[in-house]
Amino acid sequence: MLPSSTYMLYKGYLLPTLAHTTESLEFAQNFPVEDTDVFVVTYPKSGTIWMQEIIPLVLNGGDLTPIQTIPNWDRVPWLEEKRLACVVDQLKSPRALVSHLPYKLMPPSFHASKAKVIYVIRNPKDVMVSSYYFHQMAGFLPDPGTFEEFMDKFLEGEVMFGKWTEHVKSWKNTELGDRILYITYEEMVQDLPAAVRKLSGFVGSNLSEDVIQKIAEHCSFHTMKVNRMSNFSLIPKLYMDSEKSPFLRKGIAGDWENHFSPEQLAKFTSVIRKELENESFSLPWCLD
Repeated sequence: MLPSSTYMLYKGYLLPTLAHTTESLEFAQNFPVEDTDVFVVTYPKSGTIWMQEIIPLVLNGGDLTPIQTIPNWDRVPWLEEKRLACVVDQLKSPRALVSHLPYKLMPPSFHASKAKVIYVIRNPKDVMVSSYYFHQMAGFLPDPGTFEEFMDKFLEGEVMFGKWTEHVKSWKNTELGDRILYITYEEMVQDLPAAVRKLSGFVGSNLSEDVIQKIAEHCSFHTMKVNRMSNFSLIPKLYMDSEKSPFLRKGIAGDWENHFSPEQLAKFTSVIRKELENESFSLPWCLD
């Protein structure tokens, strides 16, 4: 049995205690960010694992070795999680890291550096559906309850890393200029080679078309689903039970349509709209 204290509270945010400690968060705050570092930042369940597959290949010219030999959590470690301290010395420049932190909680060295950020944004309705199933299979997270109960928790921000709207606002309103690239989960689903091309240009890899196609082929959802270095099958069942729900579930956009009732959809979109009504940026999808 796992302990009941599944979350710790850090500066107002709920973080799973399985992967986060006071020490790991302090390590993140004191982390010496290098100018050549590339961060992938997401709200949970927005394409993090997919980017852990793609970015190493974009940075190393398409060499498949890392995605075939190194588990994704060591290949592109989380800035805020315990594992970073164990593997940081093994990371080669340019280093790739991922994070779920809001912008204001990034370390001081990040703000002082020239490090680049790829922020992946996904339709919040699909984020919530994916998160709902993840809570069902993740033994280190509380039971989500019914879909409606979980939706209420999601909208209130009573989930890991708080409200989706707050996370998006924090990263959309940065002053990073050309240090940040915004990309959607949906455009990756629709045209992965085009997304890889975009990422390549942003980090300065300038990959050939052959390499771009190769990366897209080896980072497809179906390839990742059978890659033990990527599908979390190496994690003990106690922590992630794929019999309840596979970690890499569908890899599609629009699955929310199979889950929301008209009443739930109206409530969900109303809350999201209200929380974003004064923002200057627009979302790339229709919320209805």
